[in-house]
Amino acid sequence: MILVGLTGSIGMGKSATAEIFRSEGAPVYDSDRLVHEIYAGAAAQEIEKAFPGSTREGAVDRSLLSRMVLNDPEAMKRLEAIVHPLVWEGRRKFLEEQERLGQDVAVLDIPLLFETGSEKDVDKIVVVTAPKSLQRERVLARPNMTEEKFEAILARQTPDEEKRRRADFIIHTDKGFDAAREEVRAILRALRPEKEGNC
Repeated sequence: MILVGLTGSIGMGKSATAEIFRSEGAPVYDSDRLVHEIYAGAAAQEIEKAFPGSTREGAVDRSLLSRMVLNDPEAMKRLEAIVHPLVWEGRRKFLEEQERLGQDVAVLDIPLLFETGSEKDVDKIVVVTAPKSLQRERVLARPNMTEEKFEAILARQTPDEEKRRRADFIIHTDKGFDAAREEVRAILRALRPEKEGNC
C-alpha cells in the first residue's frame, strides 16, 4: 500500500482536495477531524487540567484554547504532547484497516506534515497550493478570523514555497476544483501503476 501525505498551508484548499481523493476511491485519514473528536471526548479532561478554562460543557472550546496557546510555543508543546499520541494511534488503526481491506493507496491528510516530522512516514507527498492573495482572502473570510490570528498560524507553518519544493506532486486550487480533480486523478494514475510494478 502506497502512503500519500497530503498537506498544505491554511486556506490552500487541502480539505476540499482530501474530499476529492475520497470521492476518487482513495481512503483518507483526516487528522483534523480526529482532533475535533478528541477535543469533544478523549482529551477534553486532560486539556482542561493543562489549560484551565479551555473547555465548555465537557468539550474543548477551540477558540478559547487557541487564545491560550497560539503565541506561546511552550503552551503549544504541552498541548501537542496530549493530542499527538492520540492522533498517531488513530492513524495506526486507520492504516491497519486499509491494509486489511487490500487498498493500494491510502492518503494521510496531515496539515502539519513537515512540522511534525511525519513526512518520513509516507511514500509520496502531495502539496495543495494557491496564490498568497487567494489564500489570504479565503482565510480572512472565515468566522472569528483576524489578520493577527492568520499571521500567527502562518508563522507556525512551513512556508508554501518550501512545501512545494519538497513535494512529489502539487495540486493547484486557484483554477477551480474541476481542475484540481483532474490533478488528483493524474496523481492516482501515476501511483497505481507504481504499486502494480512493485508486486
